[in-house]
Amino acid sequence: MNEILAGLHARKSVRAFSGEPVTPQEKRAILEAACAAPTAGNQQLYTILDITDPALKDRLAETCDHQPFIAGAPVVLIFCADCQKWYDAYRAAGCAPRRPGAGDLMLAVTDCAVAAQNAVTAAESLGIGSCYIGDIMEQCRIHRTLLALPDYVFPAVMLVLGRPTQQQKARPKPGRCGLKHIVHENGYRRMDTGELRQMLAWKAEERPYADWLRAFCDRKYDSGFSREMTRSVEEYLSSFRGGGSSYP
Repeated sequence: MNEILAGLHARKSVRAFSGEPVTPQEKRAILEAACAAPTAGNQQLYTILDITDPALKDRLAETCDHQPFIAGAPVVLIFCADCQKWYDAYRAAGCAPRRPGAGDLMLAVTDCAVAAQNAVTAAESLGIGSCYIGDIMEQCRIHRTLLALPDYVFPAVMLVLGRPTQQQKARPKPGRCGLKHIVHENGYRRMDTGELRQMLAWKAEERPYADWLRAFCDRKYDSGFSREMTRSVEEYLSSFRGGGSSYP
């Protein structure tokens, strides 16, 4: 296994950081790697917010599900799906562009995710840990105001980065489902009850599978957090359907 593959397999989320700083040169290298990622039409449909204000980090730690480690992270990056800047550029050049829509947003979110994963991989190569913060979407209305986001900009991905503590380095990486369940050849293959159980049962460990799955559903998929995220995102995306936009 080469160095890149080894790093990808070893990487795990880090939520506790040592006091050692991330240098400006390391941060720049991570950001440059992010911007070198594949991107639709070479448009770079994202804007990366580098959060350096301690008060803003504190606020994000609260709005992102009350997670104090966010405030203590040396680097906090928010990858915004940005359909605004190209729309503005088209209009400034005398074009008559249509409003950005859901398809444009999906493309921009993909650009964000690819760029963020480049940043994560670059950080790992430098001995810098990272954690994705999905809560940036749950409170997207609050974050729109907090981060001064215009209509066609959506906070898609948030990363916190820093050097892991020894405990974090020693913590085992959670397992993953087998390839035979994740990789389908030539088309989607809907799995039956038996195969779904085979795919997931190892996660239950000593618990009865059905009990574990019901508890997981309640804690994740049917949780108040998940429902609120869906509601907030749907409301936010009204801009991409023409609702509430200040643009013609």
